[in-house]
Parts: sequence; C-alpha cells; structure tokens
Amino acid sequence: MSTTEPTDAATPDGMTPERLTLGVAARLSRYLQVLTQAKKMGKETISSQELSDYTHVNSTQIRRDLSGFGKFGKRGVGYNVESLVSQIRGILRTAGQHNIALFGAGHLGRAIASSDIFADHGFRVVAIFDADPSKVGMEVGPQRVRHVDELRAVVEDEDVVVGVLAVPPAAAQALADDLVEAGVKIIFNYSETLLQVPPEVTVHTSSPAVDLLYALYFYLT
Repeated sequence: MSTTEPTDAATPDGMTPERLTLGVAARLSRYLQVLTQAKKMGKETISSQELSDYTHVNSTQIRRDLSGFGKFGKRGVGYNVESLVSQIRGILRTAGQHNIALFGAGHLGRAIASSDIFADHGFRVVAIFDADPSKVGMEVGPQRVRHVDELRAVVEDEDVVVGVLAVPPAAAQALADDLVEAGVKIIFNYSETLLQVPPEVTVHTSSPAVDLLYALYFYLT
C-alpha cells in the first residue's frame, strides 16, 4: 500500500515553498474541515484558539503553520473564515471541482453518496458502481447505479480523479486494480483490505476501528 506523498503548494503571493511535509498537510486538512463547517454555520471569523479547541492542535502550532504561507489573521480579530478556506484550498491544491467514482451501492455507499462531506470540499460523485444486478439501475440521489463493467469508459468520460471503495473486502483489490489500469491515482478505501498498488498511486484507508483504537490509547494514557 502506498503512502501519501508531500505535494508542492503555492503561497498567496504566488511563490512556491518547499514541499509540504505529511504533518503540515494533515494539519491544514484538519483546519480546512473545521473552517468549512464554521462557514456553513455562518461564522465570519475564527481565532487560532477556537481552531485549537476543535482540532486539538496547539494554537501556537496553528499560527506557525499558517504564517508559513502568508499573513492571514489579525491580532485580536482572528482569521476571516471564508478567506482562510480559500487560501488553504489553494495551498492543498483542492480548489475547483474534482470528480469521484463511488463503488458500492450498499448501506455505506448510499450514505456516502447522500452526504455533503465531499461536496463541501469541491468533490463531486459523478458515478456509482455495483456488481450486484439487483442494485444496477437503482437511483441513489441524482445518480443511477452502473455496473462495474462500465468503469473504464466512465473514468475517461467523466475525468474521474478519485475512486472510493465502499465494498466488501473480497472485492476491493480487483476494483483497485481496475482503477489503476484506468489511470486513477487516488483511492479512498473503506474496506479492511490492504491494497497493493503501484507507488505512484495513493491509497487512504479509513477504518473506524483504527480511529477508536487511537482515541482509546490517549484516553488510557
């Protein structure tokens, strides 16, 4: 399984700094998640302490992370939420729209398809696939479930950049292989399968059990 590689990021003044470390990229993503929710709630400004309360990242670290890309906040006022959302998206290169193909039209797949979590960050589910004939053709939100045999054509026609696997473990590797062959470079894996992919393909595996173990460790210590 590959790991996430640091990426180049452009500063607000157009200069390109050193490649982001994994730690900085991960923290910026967490800030963006909080800021996006704050924006939806109508919040116009937010302080580094408030960001710290929601992300559990030290406020000094937050200010250090953000100051590396320009002067975003004002002392005593905080950060403008909308502006900071835009700036961090630019740094992480997530501005604009990115198309997703979702695999699995079961309970998890339907929940993912109906959630705003991807849309909030500029990702759009443009296709949903399943191998079960009883699910093919059903409507999930605005999408009609397609058979996995259509994968390659849809990836090309819809310019899919991310494949999301919400399928049983036994089906995950074969689908990952098909996505790699179709040219998809990012796979978000909700199954427990340890996927084998080429080094140029990024796999992120999301596991509630791992997240719970992580939280439990810090609770017990």
